[in-house]
Order: sequence, then structure tokens, then C-alpha cells
Amino acid sequence: MLLEALILGLVQGLTEFLPVSSSAHLRILGEFLPSAQDPGAAFTAITQIGTEAAVVVFFWRDIVRIVSRWSLALVRKIPQNDPDVRMGWLIIIGSVPIVVLGLLFQDQIETTLRSLWLVAGMLIFFGVLLGIADLVGAKRRKLDQLTLGHGVIFGFAQALALVPGVSRSGGTITAGLFLGYERAAAARYAFLLAIPAVFGSGFYQLIKNWDEQGPFTPVETAAATGVAFIVALGVIAFFMSWISKRSFLPFVVYRVALGATLLVLLSMGIIQPY
Repeated sequence: MLLEALILGLVQGLTEFLPVSSSAHLRILGEFLPSAQDPGAAFTAITQIGTEAAVVVFFWRDIVRIVSRWSLALVRKIPQNDPDVRMGWLIIIGSVPIVVLGLLFQDQIETTLRSLWLVAGMLIFFGVLLGIADLVGAKRRKLDQLTLGHGVIFGFAQALALVPGVSRSGGTITAGLFLGYERAAAARYAFLLAIPAVFGSGFYQLIKNWDEQGPFTPVETAAATGVAFIVALGVIAFFMSWISKRSFLPFVVYRVALGATLLVLLSMGIIQPY
């Protein structure tokens, strides 16, 4: 089982920041591993702590600056309209939808919404939607033009990722493109916005499942989380470089192809939806 956990950690690190849905990949991959079982929402959330730690490392200077200046604004040492202070508040506000919806629909997220039929549909639908957004989006706005209203929209787009197959980065970036933001700006905000939600969800699942025996032992889950962290660092650097020069078309094609393949496998009974 350790090897399976490491493989899943590798896939988590490779797919978390690409707009292809890491949770969908872990859900699908679980069907083809020797144990042939869903790694579960808890395992997915905990390993995401590793990938999100990579975001903290990669954007460390930005995060420290935002947190420090936001804190200074609380004690009125700098004005509230400071760009970093505004960004801090927008990240907080944008995190509210996923927290509320995640708690309200926790049971469905861990059961019904993990159906591979739904995963396949989300991969295709939101893949096409990403392609349309990339095609029609103005791609002119920068992060310093982010408004409160747009921050809320970004937040609800991120919350869609509670459904495997949507993609946290993909949903948020798609919303950003439709709102006219540059590819790199939309991706950067998507990564920063995910920090509170992913750490919150990951540590919540860690505490909740501390005494429960899931598909993997705590040691195996920890090893997978470590692998995810290392791989994710390289993926973030690659992705930020890619979108500064190229479109999202390869990811769109990949999502649609994966979703279509999954539908065929389900229709033929080769794999089961649960």
C-alpha cells in the first residue's frame, strides 16, 4: 500500500495546480491500482496540504508581505486601501464560499459527488468552459484591479472544486478569464486564494480521521503528502511559465479526452461509478 500511496502523492503533485482536477485524477487512479479502491476525500484533502505548502514556499515573499501589511492595517498603521491590504481582505472574503458550502455538503462531497459518472461530466463540461473563457476573455486586467465583487465570484468558482472533476485552479482561472483578467493574474490569485481553504480542509480532515483507519495508514498518507509537496514545487514553476506565453488549449483537450475515455469505460462496465 505504501507504493500506491506514493503513486497517488505523485499524481496529486502533478495535477493540483494544472486545470485538470487533482481530485478527479486520484479518484480515477484509485480504480486501477492493485487495491482498486477510492483513496477517499480525506486522503485527497490531507495530501493537498503538501501541494499547498509548495504554494507557500513558491509565493513566500508575496504571502509575507500581504500578511504583514494586512496586520499593520488592522492596527491602523497603514491605510486600508493599500494594495496588499486589499488583497488580504479579498482572499479572506473569497474563501468564505468554499468553507460554508464545504461544511453544508460534507456528506455529499465524501459520497455522492465522487461518482465517476459525475467526474467524467465535470471534466468535459468545465474543460470546454475553460477553452471558451480562454478564447473570449479580454486578458487585460491585472490583480491590482481586483474588486470586491470579482473576489466573491472567484470564491464561488473555487467552491465548485468541491466536486471532483471541476478543478480548483481550473474553476477559478476560468472565472478570472471571463472577467477579463490576464492568464498569469488569474492563476496567481487562484493559487493564493486556495491557501486558507486547502489548509483548513486538510487539517480538518487530519483531525477528524486521526483515529480512523482509511485505505492508507498515517505513515503512508504522510509519505504521499511529502511526495506531493516536492513534485508540486516544480509544477508551479512550469505552469506559471507556460501560461505567460501559451494558451490553455492542451489542458482543454486533455480534460475532454480523459472525460470521454472515462465515460466509455463506465458504459462498458470496465470500472464502476462507486
